[in-house]
Amino acid sequence: MKKKTTYKKLILKIILTTLTLTLTVAFIYSNYMKQEAIQKLSKIDARKTTELIFQSLYSAMEKGWTRTDLENIIKRLNTVDENMIVNVYRSQEVVKNFGDIQKDYYARENNPFVKKSLQNDEILNIVDDSTIEYYYPIVAKNECLKCHTKTTQGEVLGIININYPINDLKVSLSSFINFFILFIILFSIAIFVALYFEFEKYVIKPIKKFVNNINYISENKDIKRRIGIENKIHEIDNMQDVFNEMLNSLEYQFYYDELTQLPNRKKLIEVLANKRNSILMIINIDKFQHINDLYGDKIGNDILVNTAKIINNNVSEEIELFKLHADEYALYMPLTITKEEIHILANHLTTAIEDNTLKVKDSEVFVNATIGVSVGNEYLLNNADMALKLAKKKKTKYLIYDVSMNIEHEYEQNLKWSKKIKDAIQTNQVIPVFQPIVDIKTSQIVKYEALMRIIDDNGDFIEPVHFLDLAKKNKLYTKLTQVIVEKTFEIFKDKDYQVSINLSVQDILNEEVHQLILSLLNKYKFKDKIVFELIESEGIENFDEVINFIEQVKKLGAKISIDDFGTGYSNFEYIMKLKVDYIKIDASMIKNIDTNKNSQMVTETIIDFAKKLEIKTIAEFIHSKNVYDVVKEMGVDYAQGYYLGKTQRLD
Repeated sequence: MKKKTTYKKLILKIILTTLTLTLTVAFIYSNYMKQEAIQKLSKIDARKTTELIFQSLYSAMEKGWTRTDLENIIKRLNTVDENMIVNVYRSQEVVKNFGDIQKDYYARENNPFVKKSLQNDEILNIVDDSTIEYYYPIVAKNECLKCHTKTTQGEVLGIININYPINDLKVSLSSFINFFILFIILFSIAIFVALYFEFEKYVIKPIKKFVNNINYISENKDIKRRIGIENKIHEIDNMQDVFNEMLNSLEYQFYYDELTQLPNRKKLIEVLANKRNSILMIINIDKFQHINDLYGDKIGNDILVNTAKIINNNVSEEIELFKLHADEYALYMPLTITKEEIHILANHLTTAIEDNTLKVKDSEVFVNATIGVSVGNEYLLNNADMALKLAKKKKTKYLIYDVSMNIEHEYEQNLKWSKKIKDAIQTNQVIPVFQPIVDIKTSQIVKYEALMRIIDDNGDFIEPVHFLDLAKKNKLYTKLTQVIVEKTFEIFKDKDYQVSINLSVQDILNEEVHQLILSLLNKYKFKDKIVFELIESEGIENFDEVINFIEQVKKLGAKISIDDFGTGYSNFEYIMKLKVDYIKIDASMIKNIDTNKNSQMVTETIIDFAKKLEIKTIAEFIHSKNVYDVVKEMGVDYAQGYYLGKTQRLD
């Protein structure tokens, strides 16, 4: 395992490393500056000192002092600073006029610096880190020729040599300040760069990965995924641990029942998604709500926990137990037992639950259970649930699902919906709702379409797709149509909008509906306000009756529209025979018309055909601005859909 650190230690490490590096650079640079100072500043300092010495000697020579006097001056100069040594050496030119001195001769012959300086070179010799030697050539000037008669101007007359320490060498203030500023800048840049790259590598990148993982989990709702980012920071590890623990808690709450600690329905559904040949048993506690009401929630909870233990203790380890909603459990097992063994297991479980009673104070609570069983690899949950419901209805301990139960279930559903429809008619819960239709040119609502709805016990609308076919089978459809027609006429008697009412061929051929419509048209005397929209999806067998109906209602001021043009009998031949006023283009062509070229071509053909016959066109299923803009550009007269307005009540 890689060694971990903390972000504080990381910062300290970066600062110390950077400081060490910067100080090393500063030390190297300061040594460089020192050498530069010795080379330049000490030379300047030495030249000034030498100049002073020369001027002192020159003044003495002008006064006619002898060699002895000059040597005394040099001795006195050597007493000024015990660390400074001053030597003066004659050149060969001076020797010609005034004779030689032994030490001068020795220096000229043996000291390379003297030899070189006699060639008119200033020489700075750094003896060590604390001492320098400086050799300064004395060059003959015009005034020197008075005494040095055998010498010409520009020749070297001698060498002044000084030797002294450089411990007190002075560095200029500006150089020091510039160095200090440069050091601060370099140190700051180094810290910033180090922090940036180190934090980017060890902190920022892991945190970015951490956030990306969180976003993935959030967007995909994948609470099974865990975060495991490789990093070296304890704090990031702690963040991961906390977040993963939170996910563990969420996953547990999502997939497990809090009371019994068993996996729940969601977990079962995921297991069933594998579609292996298996057996599923749904176990339901009979009349649990009565027990709960009688003894209270605490006893009810105790019963649920106790029942889970009983079931678990009476099945083998390979069988998985789940807690479903309320008072139900599920057993999931591989298909390794025979049908006879399934019967034995189901009977054994119901008996085990019945034989275990729960004591409450001085009395005992008896619990019974019913089981529904399904076998196979598909629809196990639905089939087991259906078997359970039939078992309860037949008051048997358990039932194993077979296909015949579907027919019985469907029959029950039919009876249920038939009663709902009848009750809705009797209690005035069948109502029309209206969706606006917009004039493309003005973008104003000019008409509505009446649509049938049933209001359920919760006040929600039930759409016809759930009950209309069943209503036709149970001969309730005609009554539903009559209710919608009557209510629509009554609602629009005082409104300045046109309204379309859907009629099937079955409605038109029904004498009661036919006469009701004629009666209402005569009663309300709507002129061009009512549009009957033919919705039959198959061909018209009784064509003459339909033509007769259209002629009758048109004489009374009604209009005719064809719904879902392009399907069923809604073709060009029928349009010409039926003499319709409006064509409603089928939604299948409109919904993708902004991207589907084929839909555009077919729709353009319909619009062109309608215009030639002076028939108005309506585009339904307008669900976006793009679709609306396309049909508007194509020349459709009216538009309808959720983009323009949802269904609403107008009464």
